[in-house]
Amino acid sequence: MENLDVVVLRTLAAWRAAGKRALLATVVRTWGSSPRPIGSIMALCEDGSVVGSVSGGCIEDDLIYRFTQAYSSKEPGHQIPSGPPGFVKYGITADEAHRFGLPCGGTLELLLEYDPDAASLLELIAALEAGRLMRRTVQLKDGAVTLADAPSPEDLRVDDKSLANTFGPEFRMLLIGAGQLTEYLATMALFSGFAVTVCDPREEYRGAWSVAGAKVVSDMPDDVVIAFKPDARTCVIALTHDPKLDDLALLEALKTNAFYVGAIGSRRNNAARHDRMKEHFDQTDEDLKRLHGPIGIYIGSKTPPEIAVSIMAEVLAVKNGVTLPRDMEVAQAKNLRAVVENDPGVLVCGTR
Repeated sequence: MENLDVVVLRTLAAWRAAGKRALLATVVRTWGSSPRPIGSIMALCEDGSVVGSVSGGCIEDDLIYRFTQAYSSKEPGHQIPSGPPGFVKYGITADEAHRFGLPCGGTLELLLEYDPDAASLLELIAALEAGRLMRRTVQLKDGAVTLADAPSPEDLRVDDKSLANTFGPEFRMLLIGAGQLTEYLATMALFSGFAVTVCDPREEYRGAWSVAGAKVVSDMPDDVVIAFKPDARTCVIALTHDPKLDDLALLEALKTNAFYVGAIGSRRNNAARHDRMKEHFDQTDEDLKRLHGPIGIYIGSKTPPEIAVSIMAEVLAVKNGVTLPRDMEVAQAKNLRAVVENDPGVLVCGTR
């Protein structure tokens, strides 16, 4: 699955290029609880087609009803929406919050852009597909749009003159090894919006690969990492258990700005990996501080799909800037479990 923002923009551009009326809705402010974060977008076509989301569904339903009625009706009072962008709020009262399915006390404000320019949308999409981080600025007085490269991800900004929203290329996941666990993890990453590349020089593993949507390459993993040029929107995960394939790739990944670098393996294997890297590659504990392992969060996983869930949860937590409790780390949780099993009377986390 592609990054949702790119899907919305591409679909909207296609509607406009075909001459269809359409609008782009952006969440610009929220108060209290909100189903979707600031910066979320959706597009609505004159025929009622919708892509993207700004709520749990009820606000989308209201927008579809209001604007398809306006587009299709010839009666007075049903003016076709056009002109400069406009703001609309939902959930201002308790009754409205209940009507639109917002959490208690939740309010959100949208900016509606009418008939965005197709050429500008296509320019933005081309830049995103080329891996560029882009800032899209909309002038509120007339809807004029300017595009510029953004040096880093930025929060949405809105004032009485303009709205600026940053769109980035897809988050990427590079997986070393094309085994069964990789298939489950790749599937989860794809539906989480990651662009997935799988690297495995072993033909017998590549030949059995069955996940559509993931790119598969056969070069040596360390060469692939170098060519991949991991950035702050990239994670690199080694899953082969083979030091000849994993270690050099991990070392190259640690030289980059990848937000997550990790490798599968037990506590013993993880310790052995650190020892190898320090002995043979002159790494220090500080150099290896960013290397996750054992990877995943502790959920008692045993099967490949459960292990994939564990790994994906940790990757998403790191991506979203969430600090997980230490007792959710695999190594820490297993150490505590071993203590309890060896001495059932020991007090751990308030329970015996």
